[in-house]
This record gives sequence, structure tokens and C-alpha cells, in this order.
Amino acid sequence: MEMKNRKVGIIGVGHVGAHVAFSLVTQGIVDELVLVDIDKQKAISERHDLLDATAYLPHRIRVNVGEYEDLADCDIIVNSVGKISEDRDRLAELQNSVDMVKSYINRIMDAGFDGIIINITNPCDIIAYYIQQVSGLEPSRVIGTGTGLDSSRFKRALAEDTGVDEKSINGYTLGEHGDSQMIPWSTVSLGMKPLHELEKERPETFGTLDKEDILYRTVKGGWFTYEGKKATEFGIASTAARMIRGIYHDEKYVTTASTLLEGQFGEENLYISIPVVIGKDGVEDKYELSLTDEELAKFKNSCNVVKDYISRIK
Repeated sequence: MEMKNRKVGIIGVGHVGAHVAFSLVTQGIVDELVLVDIDKQKAISERHDLLDATAYLPHRIRVNVGEYEDLADCDIIVNSVGKISEDRDRLAELQNSVDMVKSYINRIMDAGFDGIIINITNPCDIIAYYIQQVSGLEPSRVIGTGTGLDSSRFKRALAEDTGVDEKSINGYTLGEHGDSQMIPWSTVSLGMKPLHELEKERPETFGTLDKEDILYRTVKGGWFTYEGKKATEFGIASTAARMIRGIYHDEKYVTTASTLLEGQFGEENLYISIPVVIGKDGVEDKYELSLTDEELAKFKNSCNVVKDYISRIK
């Protein structure tokens, strides 16, 4: 009987890609990694560092450095190339990111890749859309990490202000992985208790939340991290690793991720973050939340921002 290895390729092993690799091996999610980077020595060094940890990992791991064609038989590819824009605008990274993806995506597809691509490269929603369009893969098999990361930042901010553990907070941010994202406050609950009920029943604790400040800390969370270390690593690596685990174990895991809208919320032909169900086939279902009119307007504004930048792809 032939046993199947869980094989993941990572394109771009800078701060983000290297930490995705480390998260995958330390959590025992994969059996084999293929690292690809235009700076081959960087990939070689990251391989050595990962293998130096093998004696303490939960299971054996194989790590190789390869070319784009070596990703053909991977189950999942993580796209994490790019450089953070000094003006702190993810959308400003658009053309540089498009040019990088354009240089290799056809090489990967021509080599026979037929798996799932998880995109981290910013602007996340637009690059995920571009990868899906150019690769020809089913939309369910191209996923952007999107507001999966921002939702974690939102839960952290709300946890700080309420004292409730992040894992007991049910809520997401929706829309662009960027400044136009929004929080559908009407859907937020702590445990199974809707926040709007807690605001009425315990106004001294929950009725004084500064929601604009929580949104600000959520949207700008990455830049707060960037300020002192000039990178963000752990949060996004954990976000991507969690998605990959959901795929490998066919978990039907619900999270927010950037996916192709096909009529959801009255929008179509763009990638943006909404709640999705992740399993062995990628995005297996999409959930529409019941938003207030004000929330829907904010979500549609975010969609318009993304559509405008999609139109600028050269």
C-alpha cells in the first residue's frame, strides 16, 4: 500500500513564508515542504534551519529547495512573495506583486499542478483573484488568507476590552484585507450570547465599548507590529497553517477567507473575505450573514475598493 505524503510548496521564504514553513512543521501538519525563492541561498538556509529542528518535531519532515516546476505534485502551494510598501498601503504593492506572480504562475501550471493555492501576497484579495484568473483553477481551489488574520486581530482587541478569552468570541471582519474592511457588529457574540444583548444587560461592561477604536486597532494591527520589527510573521503564519490543517483533515472549518463572490451579498466577479467552509476541496461553501443596511453598505464599499484595483491590473 502506498502512503501519501502531505506535500506543501512555499513560494517566497522571507519573513512570512519562513514562518509558515515553521508553523507547518512544528504543528505536524505536513510531511514534506518544497521551498522556492528567487534568492536561492535564502531558501537553502531556511531549509537548514528547519532541518536543525527535526529532532524535536512531532514527526519526520522532509524539506527541499526547488524550482517552480518542482511544485507540480504539491497538494497545496502557499504564495507569499512580495515586499511591504513603505507607505503602509497594501494596495500600493499591486503592480509589483502582479509582476512577480506573472513571472512564474504559468510555469507552475504548465508543469501539471492541480492542487490548491493559498495566497498571502498583498494586496491579498486582488492577487488571489489574479492567480485564479491566470491559473484557470476552480475558484474553490484558490484561497486568499484575507481577513482570516484580521478576524484574529479583531478578537484580540475585543478580548482586551472585555476580558473575555479570544477563543470564546464569535465574530469576524469582512471585506478587503486592508483599510476598507468592516466589522459586522450585529453578528458578534461571546459564547452564544449576542453582543447587542450584553450591551443592554451589562452596560457598565459591554455598553461602553469604543467600536471605532476596536476597528482601528484591527485594521492597523499589522502596522503596529511592523513598527518595531519591520515585518509581521506569527499571526499570518498561524492563519495560513490553520487553513492548511483544515484542508488536510477535511475539517469543514469555518473561517473568513478571500474567495470569489458569485452573487453572495449581491456581488460577483471579485475576491473578498466572507465566512467560508474549508475542507479537502478548498472552499466548499460560503455563508452570507444577515447584515444591517448600514453594515451591508460598508461591505459593498469595500467590494468597490477591491473592484477598482482589480481594474488596474496590467
